Amino acid sequence: MNSLLGQFTVVVPAAGVGKRMRTSCPKQYLTIQHKTILEHTVQRLLSHDAINHVIIALGEEDEYFPSTALAHNENISCVVGGKERVDSVLAGLKHLNAAKDPWVLVHDAARPCVRHQDLTRLIEYCLANDHGGLLAAPVRDTMKQANSEQLVEVTLERSQMWHALTPQMYKTAELNSAIDSALTKGVTITDESSAMEASGYASGLVNGCSDNIKITQPEDLLLAEFILNQQKNNLSLEAICE
Repeated sequence: MNSLLGQFTVVVPAAGVGKRMRTSCPKQYLTIQHKTILEHTVQRLLSHDAINHVIIALGEEDEYFPSTALAHNENISCVVGGKERVDSVLAGLKHLNAAKDPWVLVHDAARPCVRHQDLTRLIEYCLANDHGGLLAAPVRDTMKQANSEQLVEVTLERSQMWHALTPQMYKTAELNSAIDSALTKGVTITDESSAMEASGYASGLVNGCSDNIKITQPEDLLLAEFILNQQKNNLSLEAICE
């Protein structure tokens, strides 16, 4: 990994309002240990040796970002995001020069607990296989598919099912093209992998630690704080995530 020092840029879509959190400000600006979720996330990314630049896609009327510690960081660029996550990701991609940045990672603003070992594993996988991929965790619970009345319709076979996480990493030009194509065709894009799948690109599943949670509900704040404390104090069992 030493040969990859400072080579990669991460796009962080942060224009959402986080309605499920039921708070007066966007969820990325809620605080854990006196720092916003967005600060935790971006600082975690930039502290990885292979990452030297983060592009944050902000809401057009964002009034919170200027007061964060990120506002004057020379390794951070800001662009105006869009109504949907995919619009924000695309705005970040358009800010990149694919010739200078042939690969790009995309990471959720509300995932502050991503581990450096997982970032390294994803980067090494994509470069070794010359195609993109995403961090993911195998499904452990029995999965049920419901009908329109919220009754169980079928029990799904979980052995081939994974929870999609982020970051997701792809060749910049291919991801840009795949998202443009999907939007033109009206294909629903839920993450970068879904855009790549729609265009026929390979997308590898890279085993990531399940403590890389996305903060979406109020109770997730306490869980994220617990995880961050565990990681800070080196109390987490790394073997669980291998």
